[in-house]
Amino acid sequence: MKSNINLYLYYFVQLTWGIIQNILGFLIWLTLLLIDPKTNRFVFNGAIVTRWKLKTSSSIGIFIFLGQDDDRVLVHEYGHTIQSCILGPLYLIVVGIPSFIWCNMPLVKKIRRNKSLRYSSFYTEKWANYLGKKYTNQNSINY
Repeated sequence: MKSNINLYLYYFVQLTWGIIQNILGFLIWLTLLLIDPKTNRFVFNGAIVTRWKLKTSSSIGIFIFLGQDDDRVLVHEYGHTIQSCILGPLYLIVVGIPSFIWCNMPLVKKIRRNKSLRYSSFYTEKWANYLGKKYTNQNSINY
């Protein structure tokens, strides 16, 4: 974020309009903290980032869970936090669930592979890439 005003606005919107996904993200973050208090955590443009042992990365509200040590993935996941600000209570329906299915379901993975579809071709991921790049001025994933 470029200024403190933007940062305060980011938190305000996340913790009001986006409260549902932030409660879920907080519960996951707290669980990870209790399981492994030494897990690497840091703040990125206001988002609370935790490196976890899973191979995939995820964003839920202001909480980013990174499975890969790649700044482009971080920028992409940050884009999802901006989607949370925009969509508020609709985020889980419009982005969260479709993104989870696109990333994790074996049948969808098979279709992506057979049709040579890039991960970032799906609307939730393409939009997250765009927003992440726009709000951080850094490159996002493009695979």
